[in-house]
Amino acid sequence: MTEGIQAHPKIMLGKPVIAGTRIPVEHVLAELGAGRTIEELLAAHPRLTKEGILAALRFASRTISGDLAFPLDTEVA
Repeated sequence: MTEGIQAHPKIMLGKPVIAGTRIPVEHVLAELGAGRTIEELLAAHPRLTKEGILAALRFASRTISGDLAFPLDTEVA
């Protein structure tokens, strides 16, 4: 997978996690999106590193940068 990220069916039901932790990428993204700082995330999760957070961001970027369209709204203007 992407460096710093791993996924295994026996860890968090196969969701991508920060390597060496059970912290899902989606959790890191949700926390950052909610306004938490990197420093707050590091304080809340002692096994998390700044490098792990950056790996999650790279993974998310690569995941959505393909040629796929993601509908954001079901209404058509």
